[in-house]
Formats: sequence, structure tokens, C-alpha cells
Amino acid sequence: MARYRGAVCRLCRREGEKLFLKGDRCYSDKCAIERRPYPPGQHGQGRKKLSEFGLQLREKQKAKRIYGIMERQFRNYFEKAERQPGITGENLLRLLERRLDNVVYRLGLASSRAEARQLVRHGHFTVNDKKVNIPSYLVKPGDEIAVREKSKESPKFKEIAEAAAHKTPPAWLELNVETLKGRVLALPSREEIDVPVQEHLIVELYSK
Repeated sequence: MARYRGAVCRLCRREGEKLFLKGDRCYSDKCAIERRPYPPGQHGQGRKKLSEFGLQLREKQKAKRIYGIMERQFRNYFEKAERQPGITGENLLRLLERRLDNVVYRLGLASSRAEARQLVRHGHFTVNDKKVNIPSYLVKPGDEIAVREKSKESPKFKEIAEAAAHKTPPAWLELNVETLKGRVLALPSREEIDVPVQEHLIVELYSK
């Protein structure tokens, strides 16, 4: 499974805003974009104004980096969104939000999508009482996502449970902190997806 293995703080600096790729560190004064709020590289502080294509490309790159997926997989999501009824850009974000690793993160059962992806890959979660270790698994309304019984006893998940008690999942999800079980209540609306992405620019880019 291909994935980005470089320094993720560079990605936030390249996009010019926090993408919250490192969990709690992003909320501290150690966040790289707080100390160096300009793109990385030798010419980072002297970049010119972006063209229309450049703006569209940046939005696509931003969405890919937020959800931690590579180009081919992102293109597949776009093509699937195009075939669905409704607005393509909103369909795309809705598909990305339905990924199991994102849902685990949204429920507060991981501090970042990268950590959620790792926990899913290691088999710590079930969907409707069946172990699922595929981060890209798409959940649907009515699905129950739970931490496996064996995993609940680990110090890591005891720590996660304490942190989750102070977080509120989005309205389309619900979480029982005591049992570490979540449920998908509905598909998310655009208003419930708080990622800083202008999806219409991605649609324009792929429509050329």
C-alpha cells in the first residue's frame, strides 16, 4: 500500500494552513506552520501568485493530504463521485468522509487520520461485529464501528477512551465512550464536513 513517508509538517507549510496531520502537536506551539508560516524550500518565501491551474492543483493536493491518500486512489474516488447523482464535489468529500480510518478519527478514537489508519490496519476495530483492517472500507448508515474487546484492555485504548470523553463527534456519528462503540447515523451533509477544501476547484481540474 503506497503512502507518503516524508515529513508531514512540510505538507501543511506547502498548503499555507494547518491540515492537522499530527494530532495534538498541531494544537501546540511546536507546530511548524506557527514558526515558519511560508512554503518549504529555498524559494518558499518568494513564491509568485498562483495561476488558475495552480489554485485548482493546490486544492486537490490539500484534499489528498488531509485524507492521506495517493493520486490514483483519489482519482478513483472522483470517478465514482462523478457517476453518483448529485453534486460531484460534495459526493467526493462524502466518499472520503466515509472511509473507515476517517470515521475512526471523527469519532475521537484516534488523534489523527494517520494514527487511525495504523490502528485499523493492525486489526483493532470491527464493523458490525466483523474485524475490518482496510482503512479505505466505506461505511454506510447504520454501521456500528467498535474497538475489539481484546484491544480495549491495552494502555493505548484506555488513553484514547479518556481523550474521546472530551471530544464531540460530528452530528452524523454517535459514540458511546464507555463501550467504545460508534454508529453511523447518516451520510454527512456538506455543512457537516469541516475540511478547508473548495471542492469545486477539484472538479474543474479533473474536468479539463
